Amino acid sequence: MEVILLTDVDQVGLRGEVVNVARGFMRNYLEPRRLAEPATPGRVAELQRREADRARHEARNAEQAQEIADVLSKTVLRFEVNAGPQGTLFGSVTPTNVADELWRTRKIRVDRRKIDLPEPIKRIGRYEIPIDVFQDVRVDVKTLVVPEGGELPPEEELAAMEAEVERAAATEAAAAAGDEAPSEESFEPGDEDLVVEARPAPADPAVLEDETILEDEAEPV
Repeated sequence: MEVILLTDVDQVGLRGEVVNVARGFMRNYLEPRRLAEPATPGRVAELQRREADRARHEARNAEQAQEIADVLSKTVLRFEVNAGPQGTLFGSVTPTNVADELWRTRKIRVDRRKIDLPEPIKRIGRYEIPIDVFQDVRVDVKTLVVPEGGELPPEEELAAMEAEVERAAATEAAAAAGDEAPSEESFEPGDEDLVVEARPAPADPAVLEDETILEDEAEPV
């Protein structure tokens, strides 16, 4: 079914986009969390009118684009976000957030699809976000993602925090892999005598159903 996203949703789309999703996904996830609404003809027409109005504020030629790029090159965006002790965000900064902030602070309208942010920002830090203002006119916008009520630590501390998060994730992944499949090194010599031999199921399921026989329990000859 077609729905209109009310906010950016990872791996689904950006706010205001009309996307096709499974009915169960809409009913059980998107709608209860108010992340999307049904794409009725009236709402789609309203979005199209709004998009056309926004387009009138964007650069229409290379000269206008260069003027906008000059302003953006001197702009520093700042997002205060809720973050954990190691700098991981409880949420993310998306292209929609960047576009909204540019409009709020500079009254510059930028199409979110022209903001080159392959993945949402999920850590505090200093970033330079590329924006394609117009054909062959590209500018990097300095962006600070800082914890609420605080300031960014030095780059060395940020790098150490990120490395610690990566080590913890690697350790967790290794532990999970170890739980799923024990290595051959965990077997000691002589353990083969304890291996259970599964016999094929008999033709009559009522006879010896799911029978297994330990080799060391076999009757002597």
